[in-house]
Amino acid sequence: MKQRPLLLAFGAVLILGLVLAGVAGWRRWKQPLGPSLGLATPTQVPASAFPLASSAIPSSPALTLAPTEAPLCGGPATMIILAVGADNRDNTYLYGLADVIRIVRVDFTAPMVTVLSLPRDLWVEIPDISDHYGITDGKLNQAYFYGNPGVGYYDGAGAGPGLLARTLALNFGITPDHYLAVNMQTFVRIVDAVGGIDLVLDAPVDGRPVDDHTEDMGYFPAGPHHFTGDEALRFSRIRKVDNAFHREDRQNQVLCALRKKVLSPSVLGDIPQILAAFQDSVLTDLSLSQMGQLACLAPQVSPENLRMQGLPQEWLTSTRVYDPRLRNTTFVLDVDFQAVRDLAADFLAGTWPVSANGQACE
Repeated sequence: MKQRPLLLAFGAVLILGLVLAGVAGWRRWKQPLGPSLGLATPTQVPASAFPLASSAIPSSPALTLAPTEAPLCGGPATMIILAVGADNRDNTYLYGLADVIRIVRVDFTAPMVTVLSLPRDLWVEIPDISDHYGITDGKLNQAYFYGNPGVGYYDGAGAGPGLLARTLALNFGITPDHYLAVNMQTFVRIVDAVGGIDLVLDAPVDGRPVDDHTEDMGYFPAGPHHFTGDEALRFSRIRKVDNAFHREDRQNQVLCALRKKVLSPSVLGDIPQILAAFQDSVLTDLSLSQMGQLACLAPQVSPENLRMQGLPQEWLTSTRVYDPRLRNTTFVLDVDFQAVRDLAADFLAGTWPVSANGQACE
């Protein structure tokens, strides 16, 4: 199976905020940079509405907010972002699969950021395209693909991110407020723009080919490393040597290293390069104002309050199903959907993961 790219969602959001918040005119300050998802979400409460009793906050079966003080940085109490790592290598975002899918919960009152990773190979129900093409099911990452303008299967709001968001809502009760999509080329430019990242490997990671169908991602010995953008991407894509869960751990290592670099004083002098790396390279419906809020919050989130978690590995079962589009069976992951819905509800409510269970940056 072809290996796919990394999305370091929160790190990309932080850099976007740092760069763009100070370079745009006021008229564009609160305008979304891309088409909105067009979904009703209960999570955003403006800072001007505080202090509020918990009963005054919009409620949802999957979310209960009870802030005790005004959110920091003029943000909402909570922001839920659908982060997508697209496998296309150009900047058009007309095609591509969502091969990294993460839900980012930003709590402006704690402050805290939690990231839930969802496997791309979950077999799910895909809404809103059966009338045109008869498609009712597919892999989770295909929902993004089918929604892309270049494919033309979906007529609703938000294009690829919009159809993926509706798929998440239908199957797991996850309704994002916003989205951010980053492709491979943009990720490489992000890392290079900040001067690379540093991390230490406790054990060697071998990304050399295991068969004729595997790309050569290189060999990374144990010890300290300074990664360029290309090296960080290759390291983050290694999967065949172990499995997708270990790849997720490696992605989190890179995310933490990128966070540390972005928040370092040395990055301030690199702002012109960072700006060049992002122009017309990211797909998002965040506004410059919201990016400024995220950038403002970033230094106030302690490393232990940046937590990353995936579905428990024991929940997932490898199997194969018939895909009528491919006219063949395809590898998928099976899971108890109700268990995922319950876990997602706890995640959205901010009660999972706790620090003892979720991975945090050091």
